[in-house]
Amino acid sequence: MPQPKRIREVTHAPTILVTGAGGQLGYELAAALGAHGNVVALDRAALDLADRESVVKTVRAIAPALIVNAAAYTAVDRAEQERDIAFAVNADAPAILAQEAKRLNAVVIHYSTDYVFDGAQQIPYDENVTPNPLNAYGETKLAGERAIAASGTAAIVLRTSWVYGLRGSNFLLTIRRLASERDELRVVADQIGVPNWSRSLAKATAILVGRGMPYLAERTGLYHMSAGGHTTWYEFARAIVGEGTRARIIPIATAEYPTPSSRPAYGVLNTGKFERTFGLTLPHWQTALQSCVTSPAEPPNSPAVG
Repeated sequence: MPQPKRIREVTHAPTILVTGAGGQLGYELAAALGAHGNVVALDRAALDLADRESVVKTVRAIAPALIVNAAAYTAVDRAEQERDIAFAVNADAPAILAQEAKRLNAVVIHYSTDYVFDGAQQIPYDENVTPNPLNAYGETKLAGERAIAASGTAAIVLRTSWVYGLRGSNFLLTIRRLASERDELRVVADQIGVPNWSRSLAKATAILVGRGMPYLAERTGLYHMSAGGHTTWYEFARAIVGEGTRARIIPIATAEYPTPSSRPAYGVLNTGKFERTFGLTLPHWQTALQSCVTSPAEPPNSPAVG
């Protein structure tokens, strides 16, 4: 187990800064974490992570005991042309947040991605596999991970994959919309991964936070947090659409759907370390999807975001 990092003692409800709180994961986190502290939920309009001075000023003004960084530049294809912005948000900002957290003796929780891997292997990736990203997005997220580790602050980095929800822009909402507009959808069937409902990820994070700052500080490190099972984008689309829809889902190869950036053909994450360390297992992806589509779009205790 990693050696615990020094953190300041918190004798009252901790102040929790959630970045990216307008996004699909950040919004759910802001709602779920409300039971465990005083949440300051900032969206991109309130905190632009590409603005270094703003990040430093904001963190020092809030002086949180916990920073939960859910902000990210996630436009995978556009990142190929906007590498500077992607690096600023995905790499430079996490480095600054980690440095400021260390200055405050605070804890950081940060989210990363399966896209740090090249997808060449055919068994689930564990945390010991050397990353080899295929695209700029993966490169920037990996740089963010490494910057946090290099800072020496008390940080938990959680890699996950294929995040979706009932807010924002994601695969579930896109497939739902297209299925209502078209008779046929062509979906890639040779990329394998694991869909993760943003609310499920937020709930798991909240369980960890509820155990306290010392608990987190004693378990710093890199973990893979993901739902169980695996699937393809094609099978995921079929599960989203279900029966009784007019749209036919047609499987295609990646080569038939060219994109500016390459995607890993295989991105399943081995979650054994996370489960052993925290005694927590996320539901199977199909179970989570069913829960998602039968749940209200707004989480319980919808947060104030600004």
